[in-house]
Amino acid sequence: MANFTLLKDLIQPAKTKIVLLVLDGVGGLPNAADQTELEAAHTPNLDRLAREGCLGQHYPIEMGITSGSGPGHLGLFGYDPVKYEIGRGVLEAVGIGLPLTADDVFARGNFCTLDAAGTITDRRAGRIPTETCVKLVNKIKAANIKVADDVEVTIEPVLDYRFVISMRGKGLSSNLNETDPQHTGVPPMQVVAGDTTSQRTADLFNAWIRAATEVIKDDAPANGLTMRGFSGDPAFPKFKDVYGLKAGAIAIYPMYRGVASLVGMDVVQHHAHNVAEEFDAAGQVWKNYDFLFIHVKYTDSRGEDGNFDAKKAVIEEVDAALPRLLDLKPDVLIVTGDHSTPSQHKAHSWHPVPLLLWAPGMARRDRSAGFGERECARGGLGTFRAADIMQLALAHAGRLAKFGA
Repeated sequence: MANFTLLKDLIQPAKTKIVLLVLDGVGGLPNAADQTELEAAHTPNLDRLAREGCLGQHYPIEMGITSGSGPGHLGLFGYDPVKYEIGRGVLEAVGIGLPLTADDVFARGNFCTLDAAGTITDRRAGRIPTETCVKLVNKIKAANIKVADDVEVTIEPVLDYRFVISMRGKGLSSNLNETDPQHTGVPPMQVVAGDTTSQRTADLFNAWIRAATEVIKDDAPANGLTMRGFSGDPAFPKFKDVYGLKAGAIAIYPMYRGVASLVGMDVVQHHAHNVAEEFDAAGQVWKNYDFLFIHVKYTDSRGEDGNFDAKKAVIEEVDAALPRLLDLKPDVLIVTGDHSTPSQHKAHSWHPVPLLLWAPGMARRDRSAGFGERECARGGLGTFRAADIMQLALAHAGRLAKFGA
């Protein structure tokens, strides 16, 4: 991970600007034509940057470990995801602007489809639109479910099939298991306490789930729900204090705004619905920040859907819009992902993630021909842990002083 203690003495001011462009789940596996989605995509702009820069690949956590999105992004930001654990619940909550207190326990909720026997037939309820999610959440709110006199329950919609729930009360604990079994053909699991002090919290969540499921039981395809990422405020060291960078985050999905906010980045307000509009939003705030994190979600979503061509198309969309970002003249541009999501796998995987580092006049070229997994495996940066990326970015941006005499 980035050595926060060491960096404290080496950080130096500069006028350079760094962009971290994250194509969520970008890493893939070769198809029958022996190409990954990234290798099959038509990416003249990314390929040019690869030839002008240098390539490598990273492990979000450690070799062989499959990373969730929260830990994957913490690694990209230089925080050891094993040390700085984080749950999706608090990410979603912060992403939509819910306040945090020490008495809160958050969970990310997914609407799902249950059959007559109560087993899950679709973990994402057919990816219902956000409008349907809002109606379902409002229906649950109207039921005014009470779990205890001393506990306040809040539920809010997020995007698509996702919502967030919080319970606020003294003595609550987030040491709880998730209820999503991660596959179909079985019922949602019960919330189970990780220790005796968490038992009451588990009982409260189970009571709420039973009542909420009863409210929506006739609303197929979203007639059930699961809970993921029980968590509270992790109180992380802040980006500005660690790196000396004024940082902004541009993301469409709330969860990624949440993880950026938790490390102290400003969440840039925008109305972007696609990659080009995200890059335009970057231009509008370009003068305000030293560092911009820009997140692209649908590489991951299409991979999870098992749709090779759709994931390839998202990569091509990014490449076509890239000149808008390059026109801003970043001093350092890093293009990578938070984990791999091969469409053949239909899920996050443990495979290393391709990375491109472009820093005109500063990067040592490695003669890469283009941006793809095999080129990255041969790249001059080698294979390393994601938590080292920020130190590379700072060095190439001229923001690290020499260590020692």
